[in-house]
Amino acid sequence: MAELTDRDITERIIAAAISVHKALGPGFMESVYEEALCVELRLRGIVFERQRSIPLVYRDCPVGEHRLDLLVEGRVVVELKAALALDDVFFAQARSYMKAIGTESGLLLNFASMPLTIKRVAREWHHGE
Repeated sequence: MAELTDRDITERIIAAAISVHKALGPGFMESVYEEALCVELRLRGIVFERQRSIPLVYRDCPVGEHRLDLLVEGRVVVELKAALALDDVFFAQARSYMKAIGTESGLLLNFASMPLTIKRVAREWHHGE
């Protein structure tokens, strides 16, 4: 098995998310889990940016923007969900965000499930990138 990129920081993020999930359980809105995870990351000394704006560009023209839930240590995209299940679109979204900012690692965390659903997301690379 290939070595996971950013394994050290993703393990620390996962531990923080598990702590939040154990304390709160399922049933809240995404924003509650985001706030609680930010508190936990801060307490653990993990550097993050919340709701970072990412411009989306097509043929050198701005076509919109997205806000990342969290960018941790400048290298791991963390998307939080409170959904019945993780849809394929969530993975595609995370990969798109990762591509837009040039990161290789991502995590999808679904706080609505029991236990917490944790999925690592790797960026898809295409010829010429």
